[in-house]
Amino acid sequence: MDAQMLAFNPEPGEASRLETRVRRILAPNPSPMTFRGTNTYLIGDTDLAVVDPGPDSASHLQAILSAVYSGQSITHICVTHAHLDHSGLAKALSMETGAPIIAYGGPSSGRSSVMQQLASSGLAGGGEGVDKNFCPDMQVSDGDVIRGPDWTLDVFHTPGHFGNHIAFGFEDMCFVGDHVMGWASSLVSPPDGDLTDFMTSCEKLRARRWRVFHAGHGAPIENPAERLDWLIAHRKSREVEILSALESGPATAEALAVLIYKHTPAELLPAATRNVFAHLVDLKGKRQVSSIGDLRAEAIFELQ
Repeated sequence: MDAQMLAFNPEPGEASRLETRVRRILAPNPSPMTFRGTNTYLIGDTDLAVVDPGPDSASHLQAILSAVYSGQSITHICVTHAHLDHSGLAKALSMETGAPIIAYGGPSSGRSSVMQQLASSGLAGGGEGVDKNFCPDMQVSDGDVIRGPDWTLDVFHTPGHFGNHIAFGFEDMCFVGDHVMGWASSLVSPPDGDLTDFMTSCEKLRARRWRVFHAGHGAPIENPAERLDWLIAHRKSREVEILSALESGPATAEALAVLIYKHTPAELLPAATRNVFAHLVDLKGKRQVSSIGDLRAEAIFELQ
């Protein structure tokens, strides 16, 4: 993590102005998975769009409502994806403001066919906090546009970290949720996350010229193209490590994670194992590895 990212430590609950029509409020939910906490964004001058209301927290709800000045009102609640640290407060904020909740769909929306099969076979999420009851009032798709009087949000379906993940483009900025972060690489955990989709979504965002990414966690990313290139290269290098390790013989995702993530704290190894499994599913789809028996998290994999 570079010094700029490490230095990111705003006061939770305070609305900080990032751009002419963009403010950020940090939620009070720091953790190894959320860094300093979830970033909630307020966009606009009069009719406000809230991007990622954050976790179900009374203090954070009050902080958002307190950031609405005289002559302003919250008219849109836009959710990047159905993880509890992003969507958990959506319903309460909607009840307080009357604003509709806008998202790609429910927590199982946008899953690839292979992830649907894994979910049907009983594979559950890896503990990242799926908002199982999340149900938006309005569903949007890739290419849709959400409009306010002084802002326009372009919708990009960016599955990978989560099947129903979307990003919101605003002028030369993009609110990228958990797809791109500056302080860490994004978690991809089947069946909610799909690495094949993740790489495709990276290329989709890379095709546009952005000035800055505003992420779900951490500081603004002021070199979006470089960060996307790093993410793509990072995933490809991890793929090389997995294939190299399998040259020594068949192994499970867990065994490979222990071998590859040598300096990762023990409490983060389950997440690392899910990341490795995501790579193995992707490699199986590309016919570079095969599973011995059915495809499942505990399966043994070998080079094909």
